Amino acid sequence: MKIIQNPILRGFNPDPSIVRAGDDYYIAVSSFEWFPGIPIYHSRDLVHWELVGHALRSKEYLDLTGEEPSKGVWAPALSYNEKEKRFYLIYSNVHCQNPWFFDVDNYLIWTEDIEKGEWSKPVYLNSSGFDPSLFHDDDGKKWLINKDRDFRPDKMSNRSIIIQEIDSETFTLKGQPTIISRGATRRGYVEGAHIHKHNGMYYLITAEGGTGYGHCVAVSRSKSITGPYEPDPQNPIITSAAWEFSANETTPYMMPELCNPEAGVQKAGHGSLVETQNGEFYMAHLCGRPILPQRRCYLGRETALQKMTWTEDGWLRMADGTNIAKGAFPAPNLPEHVFPAEDPVSDFDGGKISPHFCSPRDPITPDWADLKSRDGYLRLRGRESLTSRYNVSLVARRVTSFKGKVVTKMEFSPSRYHHMAGLTVYYNCYNHYALYKTYNEELGECIEAYLYSENSLRRLCMPIKVPQGAPVWLRADIDGPSLMLSCSLNGEDYKQIGLPFDMTLLADEYDKQMFTGSFVGMFASDLHTRSVWADFDYFEYAEL
Repeated sequence: MKIIQNPILRGFNPDPSIVRAGDDYYIAVSSFEWFPGIPIYHSRDLVHWELVGHALRSKEYLDLTGEEPSKGVWAPALSYNEKEKRFYLIYSNVHCQNPWFFDVDNYLIWTEDIEKGEWSKPVYLNSSGFDPSLFHDDDGKKWLINKDRDFRPDKMSNRSIIIQEIDSETFTLKGQPTIISRGATRRGYVEGAHIHKHNGMYYLITAEGGTGYGHCVAVSRSKSITGPYEPDPQNPIITSAAWEFSANETTPYMMPELCNPEAGVQKAGHGSLVETQNGEFYMAHLCGRPILPQRRCYLGRETALQKMTWTEDGWLRMADGTNIAKGAFPAPNLPEHVFPAEDPVSDFDGGKISPHFCSPRDPITPDWADLKSRDGYLRLRGRESLTSRYNVSLVARRVTSFKGKVVTKMEFSPSRYHHMAGLTVYYNCYNHYALYKTYNEELGECIEAYLYSENSLRRLCMPIKVPQGAPVWLRADIDGPSLMLSCSLNGEDYKQIGLPFDMTLLADEYDKQMFTGSFVGMFASDLHTRSVWADFDYFEYAEL
């Protein structure tokens, strides 16, 4: 028997939206402040997955300039219209969030070839809330569903899921929105709504309980798409929390006290349903895997699957009869389709860069990330510091394992303390480690390291003098809760930087409690003239 092992998409890959087109399955996930936006993964058996590209690859589609961490692209919704042979993708660009106001713009794009990735120009839809999705009904009508977030202090309990018809040709909204749910559980935080039609009934699938340890998938149903919707009496249908609770949007959403060691994965919620070509049903949902006892998920929120079934009276259930998310379960009866293994080493030969690399807020463009001037090297132009929300020269990829090795070889000739380039283990601009080459007035070229966290810059070692102009190898070793940094002049003999550091600081649960995950990458900063360049020969990220 083939087994699906959760999570199916490891590392920062939250809010999955899954579709099937023929024998092919696709998942789109949130990317928040990272560029390019909206990673899209492909599978033919629901077991093996491959990154095939990103939907938002230029500022015409996504302008993230100055966005705060964990703003940007939230919860994209991917759909496929079989009659049209067309993929549709709705996404939010969240600009500002506080307990009352929520500034967000929702857009729609479409394509006939999701892997080629030539998407239409974005069409603006609305700004009343986040987590929009699109439903294509059998009669040809299209419907926009999204969270409506009432900002009035005395109306916070009115926050709801709304639906509104959308013109199938012009994609303009028709009529007025209708409230279809204020939640199907007592857990609060209703959001992430999708509609699925089964045997003539409309099923509203919602995320509830906040995207922390009380997260869940809930279901309601109706004979009419605009309601009224009847909640499933057994809600939630998927969760990690073993007991029920009451909450609202004034409740801190993380709720680490609900961490359930008996669950296969934590934070299960934000579901998206797919039917296989053989009539089996699976629910994609986000999840987390915390380091214990800290209960911190530095890999971020990941994507998992659960096998589902329908009851005789028309409700959706996990196939094992429980509602606690599983770490492993039977795969569908589909031919196995294994993708080639990814090379852990990116050598930048031929001017190529792995699609797994991304950058905060900025497209990776030749004016600051040059792959042509020196063959086999990535040349980064120093711009702003890693603490900036604007022009940061950082090329990074997701951390996907609790145990891994990161190595890069760099050539860099700093002449001022303003010049820095090297390796970073990065959660966001407020929270990261940096190991880098710089210039010291007494020592000349040297290696230094810092931790920036809780609005404080902490030096992790005394400057280590290195020969002028010599290449350096910079290394990070991740082992569960520990992070070790080291440097070398020959790629074999490494000098450890201090004692092992705390990797769990780079987690959703730490400090400001945000929504992304940890990255490892290469950076260059020039805080003097924005003109110095650093050359990276290769970058290795190997899971161990």
